[in-house]
Amino acid sequence: MIVTFVEITAIVEELMVQKKLVADYEILLDTICHDIKNPLTNLVLAVGLLKKTKPVETKKYNSLLETVDNALCKMHALINDLAAERKNCYDISGEEELLSIENILEDVHSILSDNITETGAMIQININVREITFSRRKLRTVIYNLVNNALKFRSEKRKPEISVTSYTEDGFLVIAVKDNGVGIEASRQDEVFSKYCRLKHNIEGTGVGLHLVKEIVTNAGGKIMLQSEVDKGSELKIYLRIK
Repeated sequence: MIVTFVEITAIVEELMVQKKLVADYEILLDTICHDIKNPLTNLVLAVGLLKKTKPVETKKYNSLLETVDNALCKMHALINDLAAERKNCYDISGEEELLSIENILEDVHSILSDNITETGAMIQININVREITFSRRKLRTVIYNLVNNALKFRSEKRKPEISVTSYTEDGFLVIAVKDNGVGIEASRQDEVFSKYCRLKHNIEGTGVGLHLVKEIVTNAGGKIMLQSEVDKGSELKIYLRIK
C-alpha cells in the first residue's frame, strides 16, 4: 500500500480568496448599477419635462436645466470615485482608509438632495463616533441605501423624519438609521435582505439595496439588525468591526 500526502492548505486558502473576490465583484457590479440609478432617474424625468417646456417659460426651463446639471454632476462624481478607486489596484474588494462618517453623510445627502427636498424630509444627525477604517465606496453604499429606503418607504400620513446615529458597542461601530415610515410586518422582516425582494411593488426599486448592504457588512465581519413596526417605522443598525 502506498499512501501519498499532498499539502493543499495553500490551494484551499487561494480558493477562499478567489471566492471572496467573486463575491466582492458581484457587490461592486450591484453597487454601480444601484447607486447610479437614482441620479439617472432624475435626469430622465427632467429631460422628459424639458421636452414639454417652452424656452419662453424661462424660470421653469432654467430650473429643469439645473436639475439636469445636478444629476449629471452626481453621476460624474460617482463614476469618478469608482474609477479612482480602481486606478492603481485590481483588488475589487475596495481599498480601506480612515473615513469621516460626516463626510460620507454629506455625499449621500448631495446624491439624495432632490428626493429630500421633494418629500420634505427632516434628517437629524447624531454622530458620536466620527471616523472608521473602511472602504469609501462600500460605506457610502451602505449609508446611501439605508437613507434612500427611509425616504422611499415613507408614510403618506406624515412627513418623513429620519435620524442617523453612530456609537460604539462591544468592539463595533454602530450606524443606526431610524425612520417613521410604513414599517415592515414581523413575519416578512427576514425577506428584506434577500436579493430582488420587493415588499411594496407600488414603490420603485430593484430589491437589491438591503441585500447589498447585508453582503457588504457581513463580508467585513459585521452584522445588521432590523427593528420595525407597521405604520410606525423601522430602525436598521449596521455593526462594523473597529480596527
